[in-house]
Order: sequence, then structure tokens, then C-alpha cells
Amino acid sequence: MSNLAFLGLGVMGYPMAGHLQAAGHSVCVYNRTAAKATKWVEEHGGTQASTPREAAAGADMVMACVGNDDDLRSVCLGEDGAFAGMKSGALFVDHTTVSAKVTAELYAAAKAAGLNFVDAPVSGGQAGAENGQLSVMCGGDQDAYDAAEPVMNTYAKLCRRIGESGAGQVTKMCNQIAIAGLVQGLSEALHFAEKAGLDGRAVTEVISQGAAGSWQMSNRYETMLDDHFEHGFAVDWMRKDLGICLDTANENGASLPVTALVDQFYKDVQKMGGGRWDTSSLFKRLRKLG
Repeated sequence: MSNLAFLGLGVMGYPMAGHLQAAGHSVCVYNRTAAKATKWVEEHGGTQASTPREAAAGADMVMACVGNDDDLRSVCLGEDGAFAGMKSGALFVDHTTVSAKVTAELYAAAKAAGLNFVDAPVSGGQAGAENGQLSVMCGGDQDAYDAAEPVMNTYAKLCRRIGESGAGQVTKMCNQIAIAGLVQGLSEALHFAEKAGLDGRAVTEVISQGAAGSWQMSNRYETMLDDHFEHGFAVDWMRKDLGICLDTANENGASLPVTALVDQFYKDVQKMGGGRWDTSSLFKRLRKLG
């Protein structure tokens, strides 16, 4: 088993790090709010560190799952960053959803420091992290990925290298683009059913078994109809991700009209006070519009 470090104990990182410790690895955790790291150690064992550099010292692999580009830079770079503490040849695996730009920057910085770097954003939400059923999409050197895959499989149902550095992040953008359109379509279908005086549950039971079926429909339609939106990935984070998608589309020339429109719908949800609601709250927006 390996000596590992895990940086960032949010709704995703907390259970992911727990799976690693339960699998027999020796895990040292770091979290910006130290009390959460203390709680994790009390629950799972392992150790905690006061800085990313301290957590990374002596580790074979360092995983991170933090908030955004700036958060990732802060745990990687600088005097107290993980890169400063990692031993030569060690591997950094980034599970954060960030821009391909910061991935390129950190890949280059890692190489210059004699380290390996794999971008490995995940999909599957909090439930996927807790159940060890995440999809992990990776970019980076083949040998680095080969070293990381057996460890990532601890919390993954599918782990795949898509291509060179940055390919994982671009694949995650594809994931968020697809989800945005699906959730809006589902919201409109349920809203239409309500306006037509139909039983939304009965309608969904039927259409979910055909071509309209999706993970979102199977797992979110009941909570949407019940006006409950505390079940996963928050609107604030989705807007961050869609912003990355739209910025990248401006650079590579892709046309994302539906994504741009749904991003504005999520902006409306934020104005309703729903920044921390889950992404299925697009339905709540339609209900408010009448």
C-alpha cells in the first residue's frame, strides 16, 4: 500500500479520502478549515497536516479536490504548496474541475520540479463519491496515469485516460455541457406536464423507460416535483463549470448556444437565492415563471 496525501475535504474529497484509508493506504489529509481534517482523522484514522507541503512530504501520490483554479494554485504552488514538499518522481492527481489553462500551467510546473501530474476530474456527485462509484476522466502522460489508475479505482466505477495533459478537464467540460441541456429538458417536460394537468410521476414513469430516459430523470424527478433541491451539485459550482466551458468554446471555436442559454437560467436561479440549490432547481425557476 502507498503513502498518500489528500488535499481538500469537501463533499467529494471527504469520502474519497475515506475510501483510500479504508483500502489500506496511509493517508495524510489537509483542509483549509482544519476542524474538518480533525473530524476526518477521528472518523477514518490517518493523519492531518497544517499545510499542503507538510501533507505531501514523503507521499507517493498527492490527490487534490478543491474549489477552483485559484484554490488549486494555492495548494500546489508557493512555499507551503504541495509541490514544494513532494519528493522527486512523486505523482500529483488533480480531481478538481478547473480550466485547461491552469492544468497546463501546473503540469509544466510539476515537470520542472521533477514531478508527475495527472488531471482527473470526476463525475457522479456526492453519492458517487460516498459509494465509490465515480467516473474519472484523465489527461496526462501514460506512465503517470498507469501509476495513478489502481489507486483511483478505489473510488471509481470507471477510470480512463482520454489523452495528453488537459484532456481530462476538456472531457469534464463535455460532461457539464451534456448535463446542462438534459436538466433543462427534464425541467421543461415536468413543467409542461403540470401545466397540462397531468401526474408528473406517472408521466415520468412511462417516458423514463424509453428514449427520453436519463440518470437525471431517474434520480431527480421526484425531488424536483416535491420542490426539494438539496441533493447534490450546487448551482454556484455549475455556473463556475459552465463558465469554463464557454470560455474554452470562445478559444476553440465551438458553438454552445444551449449551454450559454442554460447558464443564464442558472443565473436566474442564483438571483432567486438558489446558489446552493442543486442543479435540478431549473424546474423551480420554471414554476416561478408560472
